[in-house]
Amino acid sequence: MTPPISLADEVADAVHSGRAVVALESTILSHGLPPGRNLAVANRLEETVRKAGAVPATIAVLDGVVYAGLSRAQLERVCAPDAGLDKLSLRDLGPAIGLGRSGATTVASTSALAHAAGIGVFATGGLGGVHLGAAESWDISADLGVLARVPVLVVCSGVKSVLDIAATLEVLETNSVPVLGYRTGEFPAFYRRTSGFEVPWRVDDPAAAAAVVAAHRQYSSSGVLLTNPIPAEAEMDAELHDRLLAEGLALLESRGVHGKEVTPVLLEHFHTASGGVSLDANEQLVVSNARVAAEVAVELA
Repeated sequence: MTPPISLADEVADAVHSGRAVVALESTILSHGLPPGRNLAVANRLEETVRKAGAVPATIAVLDGVVYAGLSRAQLERVCAPDAGLDKLSLRDLGPAIGLGRSGATTVASTSALAHAAGIGVFATGGLGGVHLGAAESWDISADLGVLARVPVLVVCSGVKSVLDIAATLEVLETNSVPVLGYRTGEFPAFYRRTSGFEVPWRVDDPAAAAAVVAAHRQYSSSGVLLTNPIPAEAEMDAELHDRLLAEGLALLESRGVHGKEVTPVLLEHFHTASGGVSLDANEQLVVSNARVAAEVAVELA
């Protein structure tokens, strides 16, 4: 059954009239950025989508109700330092809704809810993937499974370099998810513009990306991944990145962190140990992704 979703008036109007809408996740706001900055980024993301001609639909679950398009008060609640929101992947939506809980949506749950709401384009920071050592741990992000069966275009800056990128690309291929590089032939690695792995297909403008998505939807129910490298001026220095990554991996191992807690712990280390460099990079890449997603959504509409 399709879960009931409360659409903001402008989102409902855009969906029903076939105009461009871009879904935005809430986990990056509640779990990925510090208080104060998260609300500023939330406003910037929505403004970026609007300037490109689309309607933003930030998604969250509040008191057991799914919202697509948040009011000012709701957005402030999601970003409040004492919000205490659960981190909700797709598996968590039923319990959270059924028990009247509040939570922020991840890539997996945002993609599923966007599709249920009639929204076909979603912008985020980075995609989850196959974790190192997954052959023993089976630690694979739910994002990949959702992309395999939900026909939403996900625009992101690849995956974080802490993941097994080769295995992640293999899983996407196995599940018939097209991987596109936006103005690049190389798969990006979040803070870094390239991971050393190629993308199967390259597109150089929003119209080409939209044409691929429209054609794919005629023959498949899987999603499409459009990878947009972090802007060159915001890319993290390679030496700093590699040092932070090594420290972060050691931290994860020492704490025994795995599963959905890996990303928050790793991001927190990057943010605190980089002197704010990673925060700037994170903001720039997700804003860039929101712009590209909106431009492609306009072409699709």
